[in-house]
Amino acid sequence: MNGQMETLGQGVRTASVRGPDPNIEPFMDSVGDLNRRAFIGLGALATGALLTGAPMLAEARQAQTLQGQLVGLVKRLRSEGKIRWDEKTSWSVYDFAGHKKLVSVNEEQPRQAASMFKPFVAQAFFFTMRDNPSRLRYSSNVRDAMERMIRKSSNGATNEIMQIVSRYNGNMGPRATEHVLKRHAPKVFRQTSIVEYIPANGRTYRNKASARDYSRFLYAQWHRQMPHSDEVLDLMALPNHDRITRGVRNMPSDIRVYDKTGSTAMLCGNMGIIECRGRRGRPRPYTFIGIIEKSSRTNYYGRWITNRSNAMREVSNLVYRYMQSQHRLA
Repeated sequence: MNGQMETLGQGVRTASVRGPDPNIEPFMDSVGDLNRRAFIGLGALATGALLTGAPMLAEARQAQTLQGQLVGLVKRLRSEGKIRWDEKTSWSVYDFAGHKKLVSVNEEQPRQAASMFKPFVAQAFFFTMRDNPSRLRYSSNVRDAMERMIRKSSNGATNEIMQIVSRYNGNMGPRATEHVLKRHAPKVFRQTSIVEYIPANGRTYRNKASARDYSRFLYAQWHRQMPHSDEVLDLMALPNHDRITRGVRNMPSDIRVYDKTGSTAMLCGNMGIIECRGRRGRPRPYTFIGIIEKSSRTNYYGRWITNRSNAMREVSNLVYRYMQSQHRLA
């Protein structure tokens, strides 16, 4: 530990972290930066192979970055029609144990949030409660609404919590949630835009966030840098039909995940923390964020969301296998 202190914004508790925090400060500006490093490393290993023989070629293959493997897999999924060429994607992986970003693909691009922003709503409530300790309580009714919002992805419960936030923040409507988040943690919610309640038909397309914002948010939760992070994580850990552990081929059935999915006729997404353990029982958690965004509404929602969910599971499986090799997971 070098004792470096990172702050998330006005009024947010600081926490000691090891080394620079790539989720708070800029880390990778583009896909090319990570891939360029991989190319240089592979080139050096290939040169060594000319001098020492074939064993170096196997080492070169193993040295390919996770990002390079992921980009290759997504290209294959596109060629197989599991992700169409007219669909945009974002991917992010951060290794808590290794203290480094492993994947940064279109991280800074704001995309439709669908239901993935619902843990943001919970956090906005807890910021508001801290600002109004004598007036606003985390009652059993609010707790029930939070569970329905995150575990059941209830749109009505989400609007209910957003309306509470609005009442205590100048009756700004849905924008109050964004306002509170950016006032308290401006370095986390940089590409977040919350402008609408979720309509009765569930077709919410205007709220946006980037994969980088989700990554920063998850980092802050894991390091308890926001009020009531334990409660937010507990809510996100309630069993649900996630796309990043359930149905993932090599993923252990007892693995713990803290996550939120997002689904519309234009978006398939999942953001979360996957908590693995090494063979000696040490925690080896990492974040996984995947977003597949379609330019127009599909006319075959059931088939479309199933296929994209399965594509995301393939990517999650690749990441888990990589983490398994790096950390000797149990």
